[in-house]
Amino acid sequence: MIDRPIRYCPYCGVAVETRVIFGKERQVCPACGWVHFTDPKVAVAVLVEEDGKVLLTRRVNEPLSGLWTLPAGFMDAYEHPERAAERECLEETGLRVETTELVEILAGREHPRGSDILIVYRAKVVEGCLAAGDDAEQVGFFHRDHLPPLAFQSTRKILGLRT
Repeated sequence: MIDRPIRYCPYCGVAVETRVIFGKERQVCPACGWVHFTDPKVAVAVLVEEDGKVLLTRRVNEPLSGLWTLPAGFMDAYEHPERAAERECLEETGLRVETTELVEILAGREHPRGSDILIVYRAKVVEGCLAAGDDAEQVGFFHRDHLPPLAFQSTRKILGLRT
């Protein structure tokens, strides 16, 4: 499935054609042979728990603006997943964290702008002051039995809630 078809070759500018390559329809440049492969979107998240509470961020952007989720975001190309998770947490919460273990890898896009793969790490706070930033409008620690409205099924799954 191609969300937005490629129309021209990024290398030579010739209009691409759709052909079956490696068993799937893909855009191919008839001039230079370049093939467009749609890569999966990969996101990372951190599960930070302190004193029986879990760290959550309130989304400022759509989809699901105003609902809460784990500190998370997309990886950059060539970025190590653990460093990406630590970076996203710092950007959204003001807290510098250190990942301590892999919690889970989830597959499946929950919405059209979401990730295909979500890598979740447990992390501990190293330093910083809790403050909303980047694409979070609020941040806070919540007891698991008093959680705010959650945005994603993946968050519910990581927190051990029924999805």
